[in-house]
Amino acid sequence: MKYIFIWTIRFYKIFISPLLPPACRFTPTCSEYFMEALEKKGLIKGMILGCYRILRCNPFCQGGYDPVDKF
Repeated sequence: MKYIFIWTIRFYKIFISPLLPPACRFTPTCSEYFMEALEKKGLIKGMILGCYRILRCNPFCQGGYDPVDKF
């Protein structure tokens, strides 16, 4: 199941992301973080971490370096 989400994120990175201006405030980017969280933490925890990261990626958050291993 997690590979379906990883494939969807890769599809986004290849076909949709190049059409949009760069907007992620974090390193690694939110899509890279989401894929890494799914691979390292599994489906449930990876989804929670990925969604939490996307919610934090906004103009009111400082951003910066935020690795998956931090959690």
